[in-house]
Amino acid sequence: MKSTIELFDFELDVVIGTYKDDEIAPDTHILDLTLLIEPSLVIIDKDTMDDVFDYDPLIKGINTLAKEAHYETQEMLITLIVKECSKYDAIKGLDLFLRKSPVSHSTGKLGVRIILDEKDLNKLRRRAPSL
Repeated sequence: MKSTIELFDFELDVVIGTYKDDEIAPDTHILDLTLLIEPSLVIIDKDTMDDVFDYDPLIKGINTLAKEAHYETQEMLITLIVKECSKYDAIKGLDLFLRKSPVSHSTGKLGVRIILDEKDLNKLRRRAPSL
């Protein structure tokens, strides 16, 4: 049995990249995030927040990361979001996809994806806080 928490089409208030006047500057950055969690946090006996994974603090942390800096690359923001996710032992794996648009002439999307399993996350947790 597997269980996930899935966040899709989450628009981040973030500035990524440095562009010249004649270049297309993406104005939208969208995050898709799938978290693998223990099924015991989904199939519960009591209807209480103590028995489930509270994702609100994670979303707040991601929003803070997005707003706190101007990033040169999507990869840096992805790295920081992965580090944020690794703070939660309940997260056993993740699939993170960050995409931007437009890419060219008001069209197209370009994204970067990373997929980590429990072994990968545990390595990061041991290396924290610097990754």
